[in-house]
Amino acid sequence: MTSVSLGDLAQSFMLQRRSVSLRQDLNRLTDELSSGKVSDIREVLSGNHNYLTGLERSLEILDGYSVANAEAKYFTGAMQTALDRVQTFGSDLGLDLLLASGGPIGVIAGNPSENARTQLQGMINSLNSDIAGRSMFAGTATDQTPLPNVEDLLALVRTAVTGQTTPEDIVAAAETWFDDPAGFDATAYSGSTTALAPFVLSETERVTLDVRADDDALKNLLLHTTVAALADDPVLGLDVSQQSELFGITGIGLQSNQDQLTSLRADIGFTEERIEMISARNQAEETSTEFARNALLEADPFRTATELESVQFHLQSLYSVTVRSSQLSLVNFL
Repeated sequence: MTSVSLGDLAQSFMLQRRSVSLRQDLNRLTDELSSGKVSDIREVLSGNHNYLTGLERSLEILDGYSVANAEAKYFTGAMQTALDRVQTFGSDLGLDLLLASGGPIGVIAGNPSENARTQLQGMINSLNSDIAGRSMFAGTATDQTPLPNVEDLLALVRTAVTGQTTPEDIVAAAETWFDDPAGFDATAYSGSTTALAPFVLSETERVTLDVRADDDALKNLLLHTTVAALADDPVLGLDVSQQSELFGITGIGLQSNQDQLTSLRADIGFTEERIEMISARNQAEETSTEFARNALLEADPFRTATELESVQFHLQSLYSVTVRSSQLSLVNFL
């Protein structure tokens, strides 16, 4: 009977090949057990990657929406902060002007016009603020500051009210200039009349922020503040009692303007709430999609542990056989 056996060199190669294969299986199973994911995706999907590709594409889209949501939150939050400062300036100044008017005895104390100029500077700085180089209250003209500096705005209003002799006429002339499309909108406001493009927050949700420095509520605030700042201007030629009366009119105007500003900020607050709701829905969808993808690629820990133990046993057995084979000697059989 003819017997076939392997030569020493061939047997050595066979043992090495088997050892490499077992070590590869050991590394693969160790990675799967530690990561919880299968290493051979093609085998799990049987070559059909459409479902997995769809899930990963959805996650990429949701990640993009997450960035848009964060930007919208930051933008609306900055708007609220700026308008809060503007409203505080107007409210404080309104009270100061009413107290300073002093009724029939004239201006009580201090320099209300200088105070108004200081508050006007704060209002303009807030409305000219930007985020990452994008102006917030200039519409689509995000590269422009919507309002001029204090001195330029005062000069424009001074020209509009020059020649008026009574506080009532001065306020009326200023109102006409602020309402006239050829007045404030054409010569003072340098932003765009078009709202910013909507923030795309999901496949079906868009939010628009249409708050600009030419809004009626903000124009009314600037109107009374600039007129109060010009009360002691020599060009107007008002005496103390007339200045007092003008402070009273503008102070009442600023206090009455608070409701308009509150309404404007409430609109932004509603938009912030919508952004939060959309963001929460997107996060829930992202979590469920990640769960579906992980379930598809999940490695069974019990099966993997069993296979790992089997590979370890075979590898140890192979090492034992290799050691025994290396110790064989013809002398032992003679």
